[in-house]
Amino acid sequence: MLKLEILRKIIDSKNFTVGGGSAAALAGAMAAGLVGMVARLSVNKNYGLSSEKYNEIAREADSLAEELLLGAEKDAQAFSMIKEAYSLPKESFEQKSMRTIAIQKAAIGAATVPLDNAWRCHKVQELMLLLKGKSNTNAASDLEVARLLSNAGLLGCVLNIEVNLFLIKDENIKVKFQEQINQLRQYS
Repeated sequence: MLKLEILRKIIDSKNFTVGGGSAAALAGAMAAGLVGMVARLSVNKNYGLSSEKYNEIAREADSLAEELLLGAEKDAQAFSMIKEAYSLPKESFEQKSMRTIAIQKAAIGAATVPLDNAWRCHKVQELMLLLKGKSNTNAASDLEVARLLSNAGLLGCVLNIEVNLFLIKDENIKVKFQEQINQLRQYS
C-alpha cells in the first residue's frame, strides 16, 4: 500500500514533502512496467528476439520498476532528512557544527538517491531500445510512451541532483556528482 501512498502524495498539491524527484522515479517505474509488458506481448512471436530474451527483458524491467518505486519513497525520505537537518538547533558553536554536518550528510543523500534513480531510468531506456523495432507492433505506442516516461524520469532525476549540489560544500564530492550528471545528460 506504500506504493499507492507515494502516488497520492505526488498528486496532492497541498503535500510539500514529496516532489519532483519522487515523480521522476515514478515516471521511470511506469516506463519499466510498459517495457516489461511489451516484452511479454512479444514472447513466442517472430519479431527478432528469442522468447528467452523477451522474458529476460521483462524480468529486468519488472525489477527496475520495483526499484524505482522504492526510489520514489527514498527520495521523499531524503527530502525529509534535509528538512530535519535544517531544523536542528544552532545556538551554540557545537550545535552549529552538528547542524552543518547533518545538512551536508542530508544533501549528499538527497543527491545520491536521484542519481541512483537516474541510472535506473537509463537502464529502462536501454531495455526499451532493445525492443524498438523488435517487438509486438500492436504495442508500439506503449513502447513510445515508455521512451517518453523514461526520458522524463532521467531528466527529472538529474534536475534533482543538480538542485541538491548547491547545498554540498565539498568540491570533490560536487565534481563527482557533476561528472555523473554530464554522463547522464548524454542519454536524454
